[in-house]
Parts: sequence; structure tokens; C-alpha cells
Amino acid sequence: MKNDTTSQDVKIKTDKVIFFSSLIFLLVFTIPLLIWPEESQHTLNSLKVVIEDNVGSIYQLLAILVLIFVLWLAISRYGHIVLGDNDYNFSTFSWASMLFCAGVATGILYWGTIEWAYYIDTPPLGAEVGSNTAIELASTYGMFHWGVIGWAFYSLPAIAVGYMYYVKKVPVLRISTACSRVLGKYTDGILGKSLDILFMIGLLGSTGTSMGLGTPMISAGVSKILQIEDSLNLKLVIIFICAIIFSISVYSGLSKGIKRLSKFNTITAFLFLLLVFIVGPTTFMFKMSLNSAGLLVQDFARMLTWTDPLTNSRFVEDWTIFYWAWWVAVGPFMGIFIAKISGGRSIRQIIFGTIGFGSFGCLLFYGVLGNYALHLELTEQLAVVDMIRDGNPAEAIVMIISSIIPGNNIILILFCVMSAVFMATSFDSTSYTLASCATEKLPAKHDPSRWQRLFWAFVLIILPIALMYVGGLESLKIAVLISALPLIFVYIILSISLYKNLKDHS
Repeated sequence: MKNDTTSQDVKIKTDKVIFFSSLIFLLVFTIPLLIWPEESQHTLNSLKVVIEDNVGSIYQLLAILVLIFVLWLAISRYGHIVLGDNDYNFSTFSWASMLFCAGVATGILYWGTIEWAYYIDTPPLGAEVGSNTAIELASTYGMFHWGVIGWAFYSLPAIAVGYMYYVKKVPVLRISTACSRVLGKYTDGILGKSLDILFMIGLLGSTGTSMGLGTPMISAGVSKILQIEDSLNLKLVIIFICAIIFSISVYSGLSKGIKRLSKFNTITAFLFLLLVFIVGPTTFMFKMSLNSAGLLVQDFARMLTWTDPLTNSRFVEDWTIFYWAWWVAVGPFMGIFIAKISGGRSIRQIIFGTIGFGSFGCLLFYGVLGNYALHLELTEQLAVVDMIRDGNPAEAIVMIISSIIPGNNIILILFCVMSAVFMATSFDSTSYTLASCATEKLPAKHDPSRWQRLFWAFVLIILPIALMYVGGLESLKIAVLISALPLIFVYIILSISLYKNLKDHS
């Protein structure tokens, strides 16, 4: 492997142990899915139930502790500590655009549109099926799942990694380095390498889920626009096109590629939401959004601690625990990425900015797209829930978007382009972070080697292809639950190590 050299002749070397270990695990996990799809699905389904029933509540407890800890950090005397010098590497808009686009991927377009439909038949908090309360909770719960808890899971590793990178001047973007106060002399040994490998495994598993959801949605849209069959071959073509887009972006680096693509996508997305809000049932969307925000504030503690101990609805296991596992799996990646783009910002700014921008952006998607789709269902213009029951979520989304301006594919074309760019803006930052973690030393003003960024850009598409081949949302959920499980311990170690570092800060 030839090492890249920067303009300042700083050699960027690959950490071969982390690089090859992560790659081998990916292949070991993926190959059986392709060779024995039915047997693999059965095994994974059984494993999913075991994990949910025996470990699920630990994710809920972890969510509570992480939220309390990061909010305490923000308002404590440590909140003023600046990571790096006082000059921002990126403007506030560029920074917010990059962290939001990287953090949500196409998932926000998928779930933001139809998540409520999954909750109509099995409403949370014991609500009666079909009641007004059930409908209101269905509209609210997506905002909860994509709200402050998830972005708190991003904030903790961002501060822990950023403190070591900018304040301690350790030129390595790795989770093991952020855990050094606990690991001690084992940071650069087998234990530290194992943590970094677990992080990369979690990232590969969780990003596979995002692409596994986004690709069928884009494929269904392209199929309707071009009047062609929505086949596996079409999905593969879309995956490779998206891979080319984000490989070009990640090849260009943070300032030229990722920043520009993220800003473009942010502007496009919010113009799209504005269009839907204006031409759609504006009053209904506004009232439901305001109502959901009120319910979210009112019932937040109840949602956060509800374990459903007296019934067997499996709502908590199938949804809340799945989401917390997904945020945990993605969290260390986003932490590293946010740390890299947050030079010059204080701990308080990073925490409140990440939680604030992220949660508000997701609330807008659920408030506009989700409530627009809900209005179609309630007014019997489109049987969204029936389509979900029949296992056609991607088709349901396409029909919802097509109804915004009936008889015109322009809005659907815009949605497909936006979805592809959302996927690209998430995966280019993922490729960048994987390359950063698999690099021995990475000074603050440098990027990981280009060949590595390109390599991971294309490796990332392997697992989504395998999961789509096995089929079903459940397979995607299982990949997240498995990849996130060991990272529970990583979060605990991160918290202890960060606290020790801050306590010793002069």
C-alpha cells in the first residue's frame, strides 16, 4: 500500500491492523447472507428477539444517562472549553449542514414520511387502536425517536474525541484515544485496537441499514418516472451511481466536496419542505406539528422510560430500542466526524448546536412530510396504512410524493435527486471517518489518504446489497442491533475517560 503525502510532506500511513480486521469482519458477516439467505434470515430473526428481550432496557437506561451527562457538560464550567483555536474551521451554516446531512442520511426521508403508519395498528403507551390519541401519538413518536436522545448520542463521542484531538493535541481520530484515561497503557495495544475495530464494525452495520432503506425508495421513484420495472438490478444500478457520487465528494475532501454537497442538500431539502407546506394542507400540518411538539414535551419522560412491562405489544422492542441501537451504532462515527469539523467551537456550542440543529431539522421533516402523508390517510385520498401492511413502504412513499403535484413527475424527480444526495452526504462522511480511523496519525489540517477514502466508499455498498438480497426491514434492524451491542460498553468507557480529562483540565 502506497502512502499518501500531503502538501506539507506529512506522511499519512494506514493502520493495517484496524484496516484489515474491519474488512475481514465485513466479509465474514456478508458472505453467508449471500450464500444462504433463508437460513441467515431465520438465524438473525432469532438473534434479534434474544437481544431485544434481554438487553433492550439497557439501551433505554443508556439513553437517559447519556442525555443527562451531555446536558450537564454543556451547562457546567467545562462548557466554555474551546476545542482547538478560536477560529472556526467552517461557518455555522456549513457546520450545521454537514452534521445534519451526515447524521440523518436518507432515513429522515423514509421514516419522516411513513413512520406514523407503522404505529397506527400498534400504538404506543397503551392507546386504543384507531383512537384520536393513537393517531396523535403516531404523529409524535417519530419526532421522539429522531429528537434530542439521538443527537445526544452523537454529542458525547464528539466531545470526547474532539478534546483529545484539539486540546490534548493527539493527532489521531479514534475512539480508543478518547478512552485512553480508562485504557491507560492498553490504548495502543490489543484492547485499544479492539475498540476501534468494534467502532468500524458498528458503523458498517448501521450505514448498511441507511442505504438498505434509501435505495428501494429511490428505485421505486425511478421506476415510476421512467415506467420501468422496479427490479433488483435497478436497485444495484442506483447503489453504484450513489457510490460514484459520494466517492467523488469524499475524494475532494472536507472543504471542497463534503461541505459543498451538504450545503446544497440542506438548501434543497428545506425548499422542498417549504413547497410541500405551501401546496399541501397547511393548516392541518401546522396544527398537528404544534400538537405533536406539545405532546413530546408533556410525555417526554414517559416515552423515555416506558418499557411496556404489562403487555406484549413489542412496540418498545421493535421501535424505540431499535432506534437507540441505531444511534449508538452511528454515534461514534458521527462523534469523530463532528469533532473533525468543530475546530474552534466550545463544548457548549457543539452540544447545544448538535442537539438543537439536529432535532429541529428532524422535527420539520416529520411535521411536514409525515403529517402531509397522515392527512392523505385520514381524508382517504391514499391508503398509506394498507400499503404498509402489504409490505410496500417504498411504493407508499412514492405515491405520497407524487400526490403533492398530481400528474407531474417534477416533484418526484426532485425527491429522488434529493434522496440520492442525502445518501451521498452521509456516506461520503462515513467513508472519510472510516479512513480517518484506519490511519495511524492524522494532523488537524490534513485529510486521510485519498485511496482509503475511495476504498471505503465502495466497500460500504457491500452490506446493503447483501441485506436487500436477504430482504425485509427486519434484516436491517437485526444488523443494527448486532453491530450496536458491544458499543454500549464503549459509551460507558468514553464517558468515564472524558470526565477524567475534563476534571484535570486547568
